[in-house]
Amino acid sequence: MNDDKTGKNQPDLDLIGMVQRARMAHDAAAKPSDVSAVYWIECKPRVEVTPTPRAGEWVIETDVSAVDALWARIKQATEDGRLGYKSKVSTAPRGRDQPLTQRVIVVRTVDADNAADVARVQAALAALGVSDGLRYVRISE
Repeated sequence: MNDDKTGKNQPDLDLIGMVQRARMAHDAAAKPSDVSAVYWIECKPRVEVTPTPRAGEWVIETDVSAVDALWARIKQATEDGRLGYKSKVSTAPRGRDQPLTQRVIVVRTVDADNAADVARVQAALAALGVSDGLRYVRISE
């Protein structure tokens, strides 16, 4: 936080941007099964897409034996702009009561109220071979 006369208690947006760029550079080369230092690896489309306050996400349950190959397909489709505004993959189980091999991939959509876009992303996931263990939830960022 800055503590100067012009921006008292304002976030340092340059620093935040630098950290975000470094994180995305790390995530670009990371394989979910090899990462343990961070809980999520994420990717975004090459062309920036801005979500509405009504964003949603497709949740894909998988396990450590399949996560790298599945993530590679979803990551590429996300970067190519065929999915939502962001995708991310867990590098560890979501909770203490989950099996140690459990992993989750989420594909964020711009607006949960936009049925056509939600269906478009679902169809793109199906084209990638993802249809089992898929559920949609509304989120708030």
